[in-house]
Amino acid sequence: MVLHLLYIFAFTALAFLAVGNLIRNLLTLGVESQRHYAPRGGTGYDARSSLSSRLRSVPHPELLDSDGRMIDEPLLVMRSMTVEDAREQLDALYKSSPGGDRDEG
Repeated sequence: MVLHLLYIFAFTALAFLAVGNLIRNLLTLGVESQRHYAPRGGTGYDARSSLSSRLRSVPHPELLDSDGRMIDEPLLVMRSMTVEDAREQLDALYKSSPGGDRDEG
């Protein structure tokens, strides 16, 4: 009976830690998603701007266009498809693959 109570206590503590970590990560993600990044540039050396640039995190390269500016457009657009459409596309891929033109038996 004591072992059961120990297991219940341990898993309850782990559950609280996991939920607390989840909430902290969601808050951090929310704050980071609202951050605006200034374009890099400027000439000369300024200690204050150098410090602020070190404190500011660098965005992921996939979020930048070819000129280094943040993109403001959806990165992935998916259209919904029916099961029949997916099956037709898979059949077409199978038939176009090497050895895919033989009949099923």
